[in-house]
Amino acid sequence: MAVQGFGNIARIPELKRRVFFSLAMLAVYRIGCAIPTPGVNADALAAFFARYKSTLLGLFDMFSGGALERMSIFALGIMPYISASIILELLTVVVPVLAQLKKEGQAGRKKITQYARYGTVLLSLIQGFGIAVGLESMTSPGGALVVPNPGWGFRLLTMITLSSGTAFIMWLGEQITERGIGNGISLIIFAGIVARMPSAIMDTLQMVRLGELSIFMMVLVAAFMLLVIACIVFVEQGQRRLPVQYAKRVVGRRMYGGQTTHLPLKINTSGVIPPIFASSIIMFPATIAQFVQVDWVQNAAKAMTPGGWIYSLLYVGFIYFFAYFYTAVTFNPVDVAENMKKYGGFIPGIRPGKRTADYIDRVLTRITLGGATYLAAVCVLPTVLIGQFNVPFYFGGTALLIVVGVAMDTMSQIESHLMQRHYEGFMKKGVMKGRNG
Repeated sequence: MAVQGFGNIARIPELKRRVFFSLAMLAVYRIGCAIPTPGVNADALAAFFARYKSTLLGLFDMFSGGALERMSIFALGIMPYISASIILELLTVVVPVLAQLKKEGQAGRKKITQYARYGTVLLSLIQGFGIAVGLESMTSPGGALVVPNPGWGFRLLTMITLSSGTAFIMWLGEQITERGIGNGISLIIFAGIVARMPSAIMDTLQMVRLGELSIFMMVLVAAFMLLVIACIVFVEQGQRRLPVQYAKRVVGRRMYGGQTTHLPLKINTSGVIPPIFASSIIMFPATIAQFVQVDWVQNAAKAMTPGGWIYSLLYVGFIYFFAYFYTAVTFNPVDVAENMKKYGGFIPGIRPGKRTADYIDRVLTRITLGGATYLAAVCVLPTVLIGQFNVPFYFGGTALLIVVGVAMDTMSQIESHLMQRHYEGFMKKGVMKGRNG
């Protein structure tokens, strides 16, 4: 059935054009990940990363699709844009001007997006300078300098190169969102993680060959991965359906309403955003700390290594925070209740208006707690367990959650295009009817 669904994509010119455009933009992104930043000794840098592969540097390199290990022009990845977006979303709560812009609809949203772009460039310049200074102090295990000719010339060139690369990635993501299929920023992160999977599999097989990892443990990890994927698919499709009944009303000579429907509330309303936001906040300070040769800073960086209890505690806390924060930003119970009241809808047993809004908010708060707990468990537990057996954490829960979540979201958008034009989707007819009905 899925093969037939893919075949139907070619029968819709608009959908085919969107899919190929998205793939072309992702191909451009992957090509850029292979273009090195000038002034860096690639061999010395690769040797340095081989030593720190199991630290936060390896995790950050996973999100950048290997661009950081090569110190390519896309080494910063899309994380500065995500960080700038987080900062602006937080400021909309406390800054009246931004809060007013958010209420102005599409025009206000464009203005906030423009501010996010400016913030992205500023953060990229700051991070680029920090990385340049860090690279100048790095040496390979053999003693070779990563930057043969350090100085302000190299620092300025690195700042300009890396910030330009991030700005270009940001533009690619926006183009995919507007002219392609799926969320462009999420797809770029998805492509970066998937591109690193083959090398992670080869590293794991190499560990088995050298006896560092037993075959039984590798099979156990693979089975655990499948279990996590099944859990992700199950929860991502889970909904709490609130019954909604519409009263009969007469408009002219026609009678409207009288039917019963439901308001679907997803268990995980925020999707993969909380883990991405949490990772972007935790990774950068701890990564920069790797390059500061001070004892207490080094100890703090070691404590922030994935699998450690401090890292896990902070990660879980940020996941819970962003799960509630992003849900509050994207779903407004007051607006939903007002729209229901306007069209004569009500939840049985609940008075329309404020009571309905309070009821929806209470239900949403409870299921968001479950969704945040699911996110924290999927992202942290596999990383902790796998870390105990010296398995590369490319197989950890965060990577699996992003890959499966983004894939499901993109497939859902493709399926909606197919169903609008009466083509068979990726799922069986009975399942589609049950889900939409």
